[in-house]
Amino acid sequence: MPKGYLSFVLHSHLPWVLNHGQWPHGTDWLNEATVECYLPLLMQLECLVEQGYYPGINIGITPILQEQLRQSNFKNEFLQYIRQRKKSAEQDHEEFIKNGQENFAAVAAMWSLFYDRALHRFVDDYNQDILQRFKNLQDKGQIEIITSAATHGYLPLLKHDRSVNAQIELGVRTYKHHFGRKPNGIWLPECAYRPAYAWKPSTGKNRKTVERRGIDDFLSEHHINYFIIDAHMLKGGKAIGTYLSRFKALQQLWRNFQRTFDADVDMPRTPQEVYLVASDREKAPVAVLTRDPATALQVWSGELGYPGDPAYLDFHKKRWPGGLRYWRVTDARIDLALKQVYQPDAIEEKLKEHAQHFVSLVRATAYRYYKEHHKPACICAPFDTELFGHWWFEGPRWLYHVLKIVNEDPDIELTTGSELLNTLTPDKIIALPEGSWGEGGFHYVWLNKNTTWTWSRLYEIEDMFYELYDKYRNSKNIVVTSLLQQLARELLLLQSSDWQFLITTWSAHDYAELRFSRHYESFKQLAAILSLFGANKHIPDNAMNLFEEVSGQDNCFPDLDLSIFDRT
Repeated sequence: MPKGYLSFVLHSHLPWVLNHGQWPHGTDWLNEATVECYLPLLMQLECLVEQGYYPGINIGITPILQEQLRQSNFKNEFLQYIRQRKKSAEQDHEEFIKNGQENFAAVAAMWSLFYDRALHRFVDDYNQDILQRFKNLQDKGQIEIITSAATHGYLPLLKHDRSVNAQIELGVRTYKHHFGRKPNGIWLPECAYRPAYAWKPSTGKNRKTVERRGIDDFLSEHHINYFIIDAHMLKGGKAIGTYLSRFKALQQLWRNFQRTFDADVDMPRTPQEVYLVASDREKAPVAVLTRDPATALQVWSGELGYPGDPAYLDFHKKRWPGGLRYWRVTDARIDLALKQVYQPDAIEEKLKEHAQHFVSLVRATAYRYYKEHHKPACICAPFDTELFGHWWFEGPRWLYHVLKIVNEDPDIELTTGSELLNTLTPDKIIALPEGSWGEGGFHYVWLNKNTTWTWSRLYEIEDMFYELYDKYRNSKNIVVTSLLQQLARELLLLQSSDWQFLITTWSAHDYAELRFSRHYESFKQLAAILSLFGANKHIPDNAMNLFEEVSGQDNCFPDLDLSIFDRT
């Protein structure tokens, strides 16, 4: 029997950015994540399998990201993006050689090879279909892919239970469409959970108190077996936080609103055990995997963790034109002007060292728990996929070394979420408090003085949608159905938690406000068109042009089944 089970959970997500700008936020955001995160991760996993190792990790790919990766316009723009980046590397290399800057030329050569390999894999090996390659790994039993809410809606704060159900049900249906099976696990957006209780909106009109169902209740109805939470929600106390060290605006907001969120713990609990949650005891309980605090900061923190090592590629300093990075961290506290040139040849040994250190932390946690409880420990390591390759360029290769080392360790076993439940068979049912994995452990990253206006408008749109939906839901008119479907898409996109996060962190403040307002106005205009058509069965040409423009821009979930909005 192993001393512990290690379960990585990587959460891959980007909001709908296709057809909404190019750079710096827009399609290039998706292009960058694909070439720096998704492709390198996929290549490292396939390398492990080819070498006879078992990756055994969980990969969450949100439904809205699944939809984008399968779009033909993404594939075309991605090819142009890679070729342009490769051209920039080649031009830089030529200039560095000309100026006798051989150390910089070596980094330019690295970038050229990086993009050349990505282009070859994407076109020749993957046939421009990344999802299919991840599906192949899952079909072979090498990884487990989990789903999420359809557009990453922040579920605890949505006004209507119908909205919560629609986000989850569409997440399940989209997963089945792309992966050919039902999902067993789900990544709740921002790991945000709400139990059943009498809930009242914090803003907007019609702020009456209503009885709300627990999030786990919806998961149980859709046969989801497990989700992931942060350690503070299990044991009480302060959340580790996942974003604070990366966004200065968030640091200032945190100083203004700092608080400790104490869970109401009714029994001794540990992240090393899997528990069950059941708001409705007449329904099947849902398991929770809890983030292990001991290993989390070693990977998350850009200052205290591995990504902040002086040898690794610096995320912030870029060379223009081209936007490629040529400098190493050097010291996280020094000015960008003092950064030293990156040395690719010095990285592999550093990665092995950090991988060994991480596994030693996992091993120590497992040994300690096994000695005390006489059974294997569950060690859950959830991270945003973007951390691996984007924030931390060397991250995918580090993960390769960790998985390889664990494969060769007799006391630690890699496992997916479903395998873990089958092995440990949890039987303790607990109650969880409301919270998320954001700073403070509650909702303030998404609901604060800078974002309250978004929730007022979102609640307004939710009310409008269900009024129109209930009025026209039984219509057999194809125009009415098409308008309702597009209204539903605008509502779902408006619900994305990304807009509040980007506004709060100021990482793309203007873009997020513009996108939120755009979906809000599109919804209002389409709602007026539907009411007009319902009254006289006619749509003016200018209104039809608007409808075609919006539906062409926001064309996710093309076969959207409106019945997902029926159930509460």
